[in-house]
Amino acid sequence: METFWIVINIIVFLLFIGLLGYLTKKHVKFSKRVLIGLGIGIVFGLALHLIYGVDSKITETTASWFDIVGTGYVKLLQMIVMPLIFISIVSAFTKITIGQNFAKVGAWIFTFLIGTVAIAALVGIIYAMLFNLDASQIDLGDVENSRGQEIEQTSKDMEANNLPSQIIELLPANPFLDFTGARGTSTIAVVIFAGFVGFSFLRVMRKEPEKGSLLKRGIDAIYALVMGIVTFVLRLTPYGILAIMTKTVMTSNFEAVWTLGKFVLASYASLITMYIIHLILVSVVGLNPVTYVKKTSEALLFAFTSRSSAGTLPINVQTQTTRLGVPEGVANFAGSFGLSIGQNGCAGIYPAMLAMMIAPSVGIDIDLPFILSVIGVVVISSFGVAGVGGGATFAAILVLSTLNLPIALAGVLISVEPLIDMGRTALNVNDSMLAGTATAKMTGQLDEDVYNDQDFNELGESY
Repeated sequence: METFWIVINIIVFLLFIGLLGYLTKKHVKFSKRVLIGLGIGIVFGLALHLIYGVDSKITETTASWFDIVGTGYVKLLQMIVMPLIFISIVSAFTKITIGQNFAKVGAWIFTFLIGTVAIAALVGIIYAMLFNLDASQIDLGDVENSRGQEIEQTSKDMEANNLPSQIIELLPANPFLDFTGARGTSTIAVVIFAGFVGFSFLRVMRKEPEKGSLLKRGIDAIYALVMGIVTFVLRLTPYGILAIMTKTVMTSNFEAVWTLGKFVLASYASLITMYIIHLILVSVVGLNPVTYVKKTSEALLFAFTSRSSAGTLPINVQTQTTRLGVPEGVANFAGSFGLSIGQNGCAGIYPAMLAMMIAPSVGIDIDLPFILSVIGVVVISSFGVAGVGGGATFAAILVLSTLNLPIALAGVLISVEPLIDMGRTALNVNDSMLAGTATAKMTGQLDEDVYNDQDFNELGESY
């Protein structure tokens, strides 16, 4: 009998897949298909949750079949991360003329990325204190304990636990190994390696223009090829979102979500506050924040539903260039560096809030020196946080181990992790778009006519 209901569930799921395919053929807008997939996933998942419960064999087996689409989509996103980061950064060097001031552009991008992550850490600390978050208030069950053990093992697998050694680990001793994503710091290592390749290209372009032009054509061709792969993967987004949301809702422990409601509220209060600070910064540099919100909303929706900063990179860059008036080179730099540096959600708010939650449970007094230590460690640890899955965990391990806090307690929020991660990812992406837009404005490269133009096409139409 169980097999019968599992088959029925799969058939219904395939019918929903077929509906999304039909909407694609009817040229329904990409963002609407993503929203429809999200909505169907929530309703379908809730229905399965109410009918079968969380712990039933039917739920477990059905979820494993849905994983073919959901987890398969995530793995395809992970497949394109390293090539996309590398070629986006290298390509950025070919799109900026030699006469432009790289130091000035880079300095502004880093200022916004690192400056905002410091503010994000402070926001996370403030809300942790306002909500009186304390990890000892959570009854650790089997899921939390299991997650804690996984995180401890991840920490042990890292080659070093102290911060100076971890900083050294950011360097790409073997870039080909880092292209496989084998290390926790592989993302930032690929970014660094791409930077070396980019500056070498500029040197060749200056000293041997003919060879430089040949290299530029080759880089542009590879960039077009990689973006073709990206486009194909992004077309699968509505299906992936449908599967991910269905499984998330049907397997969620609503009792745990209710119990951890205070932590969810504190997290989203922090994320929303930081987003408002982003908009204030948009105003400070002399741009209309309402226009910014309108033009970036689709990219943020994609980030929220996909939970992948790296998967959002193409739409991130497209938003900056076609809607916000940012030059391609600046947009590629900001978008690519934002995948591994200064992520406000995963590397700023989350580890800072976690540190503030765990400290009272082990008898540490929350005073000004401790708060300053948390902010400083979070800023330094924000280098190298990957843009697809696991980045927040990596940041938490670095921060907690540096502050001598028990790493295993980082698993206390595992029950609500997917729910919080949606907001974190959207904030990460918004920060990189902010960095690109504000940098272009501060360096006089922003096309304000494009920025202020209210007549713009929907993103993702090619998907």
